[in-house]
Amino acid sequence: MWSCSLWALLPPVYSVFTAAGLWLVYFVAVNDETIAPLGSKYKRRNGSFYPPYISVAGNSPPASCIFSEVMNLAAFVGFIIAVLRYLQLKHVMDKQWLNFGSMVVLSFACFGMTLVGNFQVFTEEMIHNLGTFMTFGLGTLFCWVQSYITLRVNLKNEGRKAGVLRFLLSGCITVSMILHFSLIAQRLHMQAAQCQWALVMFFLTFLSTFGIEFRHNRFEMVCSEHSGCPVSRSETSEVSRYQPDQL
Repeated sequence: MWSCSLWALLPPVYSVFTAAGLWLVYFVAVNDETIAPLGSKYKRRNGSFYPPYISVAGNSPPASCIFSEVMNLAAFVGFIIAVLRYLQLKHVMDKQWLNFGSMVVLSFACFGMTLVGNFQVFTEEMIHNLGTFMTFGLGTLFCWVQSYITLRVNLKNEGRKAGVLRFLLSGCITVSMILHFSLIAQRLHMQAAQCQWALVMFFLTFLSTFGIEFRHNRFEMVCSEHSGCPVSRSETSEVSRYQPDQL
């Protein structure tokens, strides 16, 4: 019998489908000779074969159409994960400002994803780059904060193992981001693109780890006809001695 909450599937499924969508964009762009394949020797030729940055891969149709859909859906579900994580920790953290701030940070990072997906880099570079900095910068901050929260809260005595994993992933994300921008400054575009892909895959892997804690919770949406009437809370799983909020 399945003893875990089905909500545990949301983060890993989200990460897998988002990664698959981005790689689909990559393969479409490579097939159309818009970008050079990862690992090849980058050489610009008559306006084709740009370096394989994710944004460049999703710059021209038909890849751009897929890219916009992937980023919009990723932003929407990412926001849902941010809210669920906030509700999960609402009654077990002593520093609620940190929990709320973490949710806000990921929410703005998700908004940055929509800017990246809907404003192509070659047409609206300023807005696109703003979205990139929001996604990468705020996303990295969210990872470090959640790594700290994981150790501090220690849900079901799993905080040490999950926290160490998240700190390692946060370190990989940070190093990849620093290398990405450093290599761009040195005009080593192929290596910079490889670091960008690694950064995104590490970030998606980080988000998938929330399935570890989500398996202890059941989130429900309750509709009441009279707003003044108290809403009874259904039985939830044993995350802690506190009763978690419903969604």
